This record gives sequence, C-alpha cells and structure tokens, in this order.
Amino acid sequence: MKKIKLLRFGRDFKPDQQVILRDYLAIERTRLANERTLLSYIRSSLYLLLGAIALYQLKEFANFKYLALTAIVFSVVFFVIGIYRFTLLKKSLKRVYYKSEEKDANDQEG
Repeated sequence: MKKIKLLRFGRDFKPDQQVILRDYLAIERTRLANERTLLSYIRSSLYLLLGAIALYQLKEFANFKYLALTAIVFSVVFFVIGIYRFTLLKKSLKRVYYKSEEKDANDQEG
C-alpha cells in the first residue's frame, strides 16, 4: 500500500554512486532556492493581506475599501502562483534527477 505524503520536509533526492557529488550539490542548491522562492511568495502575500486589513479598517476613507479588496485578491493570487511554481519546479527536478539515474543504469548494463 502506498503511503500518502501530505507535507514532506527534507531530502527528496538520495545520493548514490551514479550521481557525482557536484550534480547532487547542484540539485540540493536548486531545491533550496526553490523553497526560498516559495517563502518569498508567501511573505509577499502576507504583507499584502496585512496592508489590506489596515486599509479596510480606515473608516474615514470609504474608497480605500476597494483598494483593500484589490490587495486581498492579489494576496491570494501571489500565494497560488507561488505554490504552483514551487510544485512545478519540484516535479521537474525529480523528473530530471530520475532520468539521469535511469540513463546511468542503462549505461552500466550495456
């Protein structure tokens, strides 16, 4: 039975003899940069959300409510884009990594 992984932190790639250290470190560096970018998207969306809440609480300026609503919409959009890009690059890294593993295995057999 296959286990469902909701949130998995840590290494997705396991070093072995078929992947040289330089390539493994490049994959790790790219994975960490991907996580850092996701956190930047989340941070930006939270800042927009906080700004929207602050604008919404200004009672004297009724027109700022539209600006607050726009900031909330952009906050959600930033969050969704960040998660989408994170998962897209993560899948791409896995695909490239496993292709290189299969290629090395086929080269050793042949």
